[in-house]
Amino acid sequence: MKPERFHRAVATALVLAATLLGGPSARLAASDWEPRVGIHTWTLRNLDFDHAVEFAVQHGIRDLSFSLHLDSKAPREANDRKKAVLDAKGIRIHAFGVNETSLDKEENRKLFEFARRMGIGVIVVEPNDFKIWDNLEQLAVEYDLRVAVHNHGIKSLYGNPAVVRAVLRGRDRRLGVCLDVGWLTAAGFDAAKVFADYDGRVFDIHLKDKHVEKAREGDDIAIDTRIGEGDANLKGLLKVLRESKWPGVLSIETDGRDFALNPGPFVDAARAFVRAQSAPPPGVSPHF
Repeated sequence: MKPERFHRAVATALVLAATLLGGPSARLAASDWEPRVGIHTWTLRNLDFDHAVEFAVQHGIRDLSFSLHLDSKAPREANDRKKAVLDAKGIRIHAFGVNETSLDKEENRKLFEFARRMGIGVIVVEPNDFKIWDNLEQLAVEYDLRVAVHNHGIKSLYGNPAVVRAVLRGRDRRLGVCLDVGWLTAAGFDAAKVFADYDGRVFDIHLKDKHVEKAREGDDIAIDTRIGEGDANLKGLLKVLRESKWPGVLSIETDGRDFALNPGPFVDAARAFVRAQSAPPPGVSPHF
């Protein structure tokens, strides 16, 4: 046997033995998921585009989900400059939206052209008419791009996950969900269960937490908290994300005005929470 073939055979035997004995290689194979943590730029709404990008770089973030800071209707030169800045900094545009959509398919086409040109992974929408989904589905297939519906409060069109599932039922798998955990919690739903019920169609997660104060009269009040300090079942969500090896991005977001005024500590605390809850089993080194 040639030396290189001998070494490969020995390496294979060692891996097989470790697996059969339940050693480190087996544990690693069962827990090799690591969370992709990004930022939704609504969190950085008090910064301009260039400072928002620098903030991401300084905090080790490589995935941004844009709402502010990008405009599909801006002059092409302005967006090309932003794309060049992002490329130079190694920043990916994971998602873009929430975007306005129309019953006019050709008007929506402009959004898909923009997404293709900018390298956007997920187009986030919240159509105000269910009929719009017909042309969005056609465009998603034509451009081979993913489109995700975002949820707001329970009184909004997509605030109830049952409605979202009904909208997506039978449609192309390029159509899915941008799951806003904070608003889902404010509406009274469990994030881990809802994620599982969407059956692989969650493309983006807005990692947001809220504390819900029960009101004696009228609507309950939902107040943004630091990630992990509110009522959202984030521990359960992160557990099911690990179990499913979810490949998407947890986009840190807050509606809280004070957190947005000083986003550094908020983002750092959110990442620390995700690390703590996503740590691999004992004996397996973390990757993040």
